[in-house]
Amino acid sequence: MKIGVVIHGPEIVDSGYALKIINLLKKFGKVKAKLGGTMGRVAVIDNNLQDIIDISEKLMPSQSLKKLADNDILILMNYGKSKITGHTFGKIVVERANLNKPIIQIERPGEEDGTIIIWNDDGSKIVKDVTNYLSKELNLKIERCISNGLEVWEENGRVFRKVHGVDVGEAILVNGIVVGKAKSKEVILVAENGEIVDIIGGELKEGGVEKLKNIDLKKAVIKTGILRRHPTNPKIKNKEVDKGYVLIVNHAGEDVIEMIKDREILAVITIGDDTTTICGDILARFGIKILGITDGDKDDILKNPIILKGSVIFLIKNMRDDDAGEILKKNLNLNKKYSYQELLDEVKKIFNDNNIYYEEFVY
Repeated sequence: MKIGVVIHGPEIVDSGYALKIINLLKKFGKVKAKLGGTMGRVAVIDNNLQDIIDISEKLMPSQSLKKLADNDILILMNYGKSKITGHTFGKIVVERANLNKPIIQIERPGEEDGTIIIWNDDGSKIVKDVTNYLSKELNLKIERCISNGLEVWEENGRVFRKVHGVDVGEAILVNGIVVGKAKSKEVILVAENGEIVDIIGGELKEGGVEKLKNIDLKKAVIKTGILRRHPTNPKIKNKEVDKGYVLIVNHAGEDVIEMIKDREILAVITIGDDTTTICGDILARFGIKILGITDGDKDDILKNPIILKGSVIFLIKNMRDDDAGEILKKNLNLNKKYSYQELLDEVKKIFNDNNIYYEEFVY
């Protein structure tokens, strides 16, 4: 039998359950595993699982399921923050994948409220056998979904989307960008003309909202809280590049893996506190330094983030980091190969020429 497995998020990888479940499934046949999501890719690298879990493409979980649709049975692994977020995730992913094939979701294994859900159950013996075996081996109950899934509605030209399983004080991310903070457990995002205009039960972060263009709340990927809760030993790469190109990333830092592919990158300039945190952590695995342009409004979206030695963070004192970043973009030659010292000197010159005041932190 051919088994297609989609692994979502870092937690299921860091906990050791991704590998354990793949090995359990080998009893039934050949297993092909793909990742869905970005921080999970970093977790796969840290856990040395690149030969077992395919991380070669940036795919959403529903896209990964579609790519594995020719297998006899599909498994979706996730380790949501809570039972309700895990079930909501599963329902949204399965609906987006729109496959007429059984999908077995393994949710929060190892937790008391961990469950197995069978989506599109065709009552076949093989689905029953695999599900019962996993239920027994992982000590998980087989249950029905407790979530309504995607809750989106429209009123007076505005689009509303409920966010499930939020804790007070958590950051709210839309498509990888922090757009606000939860002030209650009931949070609803509000969009008008493709722009987030309000967070009911939360506080908007203007700098983040501005970076999101033409947002469709029906399709948006929404996360809350910390992107990776239990990082394992990071596989930091130390590589020295004499000269190379510079990349500027000013939103959705999770996409940086795609941007550096097959390019001679010397360093990445990251604009924004959250972008700097995410990019710095990811790029340390590839031996790439960052020059972070920040203004001190960061949210705790990663536990113990890593920044490669030699990286420099500029804390901008007299304007927003976005504005300083725009000035850099206009004045820096991105088609030129720099040495690291040349790049640092050039960035500081641009700052000084444009009266940008900063504090400098060298890692």
